[in-house]
Amino acid sequence: MANKSISVAAPATVANVACGFDALGFAVNSPSDVVTMRMLDEPGIRILPVRGPYGEGLSTDPAKNTAGVAVASFLKRIKSIQGFEIILYKNLPLGSGLGSSAASSAAAVFAANELMGRPLAVEALIPCAMEAEKIACGAAHADNVAPALLGGFVLIRSYEPLDIVHIPCPENLFCTLLHPHVELRTEDSRKILRSEIKLIDAITQWSNLAGLIAGLITANYPLIGRSLQDVIIEPIRSVLIPGFDVIKQAALKNGVLGCSISGSGPSIFALSTDEATANKAGQAMQQALSEIDLTSDLFVSRINMHGAQVIKF
Repeated sequence: MANKSISVAAPATVANVACGFDALGFAVNSPSDVVTMRMLDEPGIRILPVRGPYGEGLSTDPAKNTAGVAVASFLKRIKSIQGFEIILYKNLPLGSGLGSSAASSAAAVFAANELMGRPLAVEALIPCAMEAEKIACGAAHADNVAPALLGGFVLIRSYEPLDIVHIPCPENLFCTLLHPHVELRTEDSRKILRSEIKLIDAITQWSNLAGLIAGLITANYPLIGRSLQDVIIEPIRSVLIPGFDVIKQAALKNGVLGCSISGSGPSIFALSTDEATANKAGQAMQQALSEIDLTSDLFVSRINMHGAQVIKF
């Protein structure tokens, strides 16, 4: 079995999805992190220097790299001392709001599970990847790692016990992702959140979340659009994102269903019913950002329904 290798890609994800703070997320087709993993004859996890456009400076210590932490958690869960060598191709920027740490951990734990003959179901890999989120942002959240592993829209109904619900969604649903070239640490964006909220805001928020899920399941696009409203988190976090209000207005004026912050930001997402609208809105969003002298990356794709997947065995 030693020296057997595999390459796995895991996608960027949009967490929160406006009204679903810490409870909802979905996967997109691009960009993705890629892990190439090889089985070793001796125990231990070895991480080679991280490659890719965003690999510089990332730790190769398995206890400080999300890929290594996820694999260590997996090995503990299956009671194995199998050794692995990991090469991480980092295509997602850190502090981007694109689920960067989750993509690395999801790809790594998925690869390890495949090499070991799939001792765990993919759903059972989620807690392993959540362990890696602790070192990335201080808390074991699942709203990025779950869709990165499973694909599609995923609802975290409960953390104790962990209860993950896969939400069906329309085939003709497109995501526009704008990533401004600024970094916003998840820890910093969480620090500014209030510990208490008004009851009226809570009612509005959970009603929107219910409406969004109902709209996704029934392919009711107007309902999806009406429900993509965040009255609790977005008003606070948006002040940390340069040009957020004008970018959002640019998206809405070009026909998207809704627009909000991706994860903790600074990336911004919009949902549309067709690719042409998604592209047009993306160009308008990018133009609005350029007018305040900031560059950005733009990604447009359907919802990624497969999550992490083997690209070479």
